[in-house]
Amino acid sequence: MRGQERTAGLAWWGGGSVALGSGIWSMHFVGMLAYSVPIDLRYTYGLTLLSWIAAVAVSGVALFIASRGRLTVRRLVAGSTAMAAGICAMHYTGMAAIDVAPGIVWNVRLVAASIGIAMLASAGALLVFFGLRTFSGNERRLLMFGLRLAAAIAFGLAISAMHYTGMAAASFVEGSICRSIDTVGGDGLGALVVLSSGLILGLTLFTSALDRRLRDTSVRLAGSLMIANEELQRLALHDALTGLPNRALFEDRMAHAVARHRREATRADERHAERLVVMFIDLDGFKPINDSFGHAAGDQLLVEAASRLREGAREGDTIARIGGDEFVLLAEGVFSTDDAVRTARRVVHAIGLPFNLGGRQVSVSCSVGIAVYPDHGPPERLLANADAAMYAAKQGGGSRHVLYEARMESDARDQVELQADLRSAVARGEFELHYQPKVNSQRRRIGSVEALLRWHHPTRGSIPPNVFIPMAERFGLIGAIGDWVVDEACRQIAAWADQGLRMRVAINVSPHQLRQGNLVERIEAALARHAVDPAQLMCEITESAAMEDVSETQRAFDGLARAGVFLSIDDFGTGYSSLSYLRQLPARQLKIDRSFIQDLETSGDARAVVDAVIRLSHALGLRVVAEGVETAGQSEILIDLACDELQGYFFAKPMSADALVGWARGERPRGTVDFSPSMLLDQTVFG
Repeated sequence: MRGQERTAGLAWWGGGSVALGSGIWSMHFVGMLAYSVPIDLRYTYGLTLLSWIAAVAVSGVALFIASRGRLTVRRLVAGSTAMAAGICAMHYTGMAAIDVAPGIVWNVRLVAASIGIAMLASAGALLVFFGLRTFSGNERRLLMFGLRLAAAIAFGLAISAMHYTGMAAASFVEGSICRSIDTVGGDGLGALVVLSSGLILGLTLFTSALDRRLRDTSVRLAGSLMIANEELQRLALHDALTGLPNRALFEDRMAHAVARHRREATRADERHAERLVVMFIDLDGFKPINDSFGHAAGDQLLVEAASRLREGAREGDTIARIGGDEFVLLAEGVFSTDDAVRTARRVVHAIGLPFNLGGRQVSVSCSVGIAVYPDHGPPERLLANADAAMYAAKQGGGSRHVLYEARMESDARDQVELQADLRSAVARGEFELHYQPKVNSQRRRIGSVEALLRWHHPTRGSIPPNVFIPMAERFGLIGAIGDWVVDEACRQIAAWADQGLRMRVAINVSPHQLRQGNLVERIEAALARHAVDPAQLMCEITESAAMEDVSETQRAFDGLARAGVFLSIDDFGTGYSSLSYLRQLPARQLKIDRSFIQDLETSGDARAVVDAVIRLSHALGLRVVAEGVETAGQSEILIDLACDELQGYFFAKPMSADALVGWARGERPRGTVDFSPSMLLDQTVFG
């Protein structure tokens, strides 16, 4: 690029020299044509050409000097001397082109005066050139035009003064004859000079105007390119949705903050030195809102959350978005962990306020992990330690803040490894369904079973569902796991049917699955793949999940009901619904939560509540299942209250499919309840 600019500069310098030199030379010869002498003057070709070359050369010197950085006194003297010498060389070479006999008689004083005028004209021209370079901007264009016009007139007058002084210094002896009569001169020379000069100057003016336009365009394009580059740089360092810094910019600012902290901290004052705080902020319950109301509403919530974080932070703090619903805060100048905790409390409170999404009030909370430098480890571990503390806050139920502790690092590493294993657990065949019977209270037969997911890790052994299910929901793995559960349950139903056993299996449907638009299609595909009667599959959904978005639950339940799949409301009594509200859903069964069953033998209030639920459920045409039955007393009370089915450890723990078949055929451990050996369920049970 620099080479191209240098070539263009040399081209303009050469073209400008030719144009300016031709203009000066033309003025000289036009003046010579106006020179009145008693003889016809002609000019030899060689010296005439040489005079034009001198004019071009002196113009080149002028433009070269004018293009330099600063006009010093030394440069002014040297430049004006060189230019004056060139002008005089042009003029007197042109005069020498007149070959007369006897020769021209020169007035030495006037010749000296012409040289002095040439010096002054050259110095003035250089001063004008450098003066005009200081003006720029659109608002000064008219002033620049006036100055250029005045400078051109002044320079022209100075050159003319030198020219005519030089001509006045020449005199011809009476009777002189021109020996170059056969060369160029007269009207032909005048026409040639005017035509060629006009052509050169016109072409130069046109080219200059075109170049100016191109340069203006280039300047505008360069400005646009600069703006575009700045925007690209901003996008590269900022989150496009919220406008907050992204991870790259956050880490850069954190590195600078650590460097400043190290410079300012001293060992003698280490206990009282300012701290550097990083907070890792993760929204609780964002995914259900994103799934229920759509990504546009989720984006709106993220933008509002970012705004609240900005308002809650101190001036100078950095708030960044580093992931979907993950934010980080960098605070400098913190003197104690108490200050950091107060900031975290403000953040939790601000995020916990309701959000207005298109006229709908929704609520989320946030979990905040706090790491302090240098108290909580080296700077390169600061963000990871804050993340580990955040995860501890989320495990504690969310909507809280937690300070980092050393043990959390190993816990976080363990969670990362477990998450990686969970992603491939389905492919490796590590999941298994265990089945817990539901006993018909009147016929003392197995009414149905509930499928419960188990994970057998190759090195960790059996991992409880309350550990891996929340992890699967947090990292978006629950959908794939739920699909496996549906398919495996249908496969097992078909396998039992091949053994002559007709069994209904209940599976738990997560809120994430319920919000999938193709849930019904997936279940229908699994039923068709294994040739299973839809009535043999029951989908259980918790009361709180069913009431989270009633319209979405209604849509999914209606689709499943049309497909022939039975529906059940699980954990009833732990949410905020009512039986009349649940009547809108095409559910066939209701499960009373175990928390009510535990106190049946000791609490009259618990018995009254269970009795009321059973009576109202029957009035609404719902069958009732009591889960968590662990004693004979609880079982007898529930049978007296006409509860339809009982489920719990009093009857059987969850077991493998093969163990369930043996248990149902009488192969039960001593001390367990005995039932009718018949495994064929009455059709009334299906109703």
